[in-house]
Amino acid sequence: MPSESSRDWATTLPHHRGGRGRRRIAARARAGDPAGCESLAPTTPRLDADGLVRLLDAAGIGRAVVLSTAYQFGNPNRPAVEDEYARVRAENDWTAQQVARHRDRLIGFCGVNPLKDYAEEEIRRCAGEPSLGTGLKLHFGNSDVQLDDPAHVAKVKAVFARANAVGMAITVHLHGSVNRQRPHGARQATTFLEQVLPAAPDVVVQIAHLTSAGGWDGEDEAMDVFGQAIRRSDPRTRRLYFDISGVGLPEWQKHASAVAACIRRVGTERMLFGSDGTADFLRPVEVWEACRQLPLTLQELSAIAANVAPYVARRSV
Repeated sequence: MPSESSRDWATTLPHHRGGRGRRRIAARARAGDPAGCESLAPTTPRLDADGLVRLLDAAGIGRAVVLSTAYQFGNPNRPAVEDEYARVRAENDWTAQQVARHRDRLIGFCGVNPLKDYAEEEIRRCAGEPSLGTGLKLHFGNSDVQLDDPAHVAKVKAVFARANAVGMAITVHLHGSVNRQRPHGARQATTFLEQVLPAAPDVVVQIAHLTSAGGWDGEDEAMDVFGQAIRRSDPRTRRLYFDISGVGLPEWQKHASAVAACIRRVGTERMLFGSDGTADFLRPVEVWEACRQLPLTLQELSAIAANVAPYVARRSV
């Protein structure tokens, strides 16, 4: 998520303003389009940094992380675009410009398809940009990363190592392409844990949506792999986090008990709240209400609401 038919999403991760009763929550919202770039989601209302900050205010969110979706210009599920890498740079630069308008509220993450030859170059470039250098957003579904393909694993490992070398946290949509019906379950999660994750031992790695892509097909298996590793204190999971953006979607509502079980499997202390919405759909306040409908205790919900991603906390010092 976002779905492989959309683009221009921003993710916010928790850091609240303080004060009793205020939530530390996370949200996803569609961002607008950089000048000169055609929209890949032309029917979606434009949302820039000012609009995003208004959504944060409405939800009581103090600071947020904005994820660039520049990888969409290298999405093999879409028609190829001319000057692809130039479009990727422009999208990342636009995200940086938006973040810079609200540096006291927003933190930017660079986006890139990890299978592209220019991926490491773009990570190096983003690392030098104050509004993007905190982290990297990867989307395996919209990049058609296949964890069953050794060549893909090698490329992703190199990207993780590059991000680690420049100190960039990583947020990753782990689920493979839904459009191409790529498999998802214990085997792919094991490959990620054993072969990819060790390449970034010094930075936070955050797995989005409890490994989901909007539905609920192999998530129980995948999350069990990570849960078992965490319970045995596997050092590879020392900086591993998850977010629950996706709660409120129909499939998640139908599998609410399974969602709650996955959260407990890895522990609420590793869980970050998030939504996966737009300016007018699945907004943060609405998604938090959906989260409250999960079969979790008040103590568990409060723990999730209070969590702050380490890279956000570091920027706040």
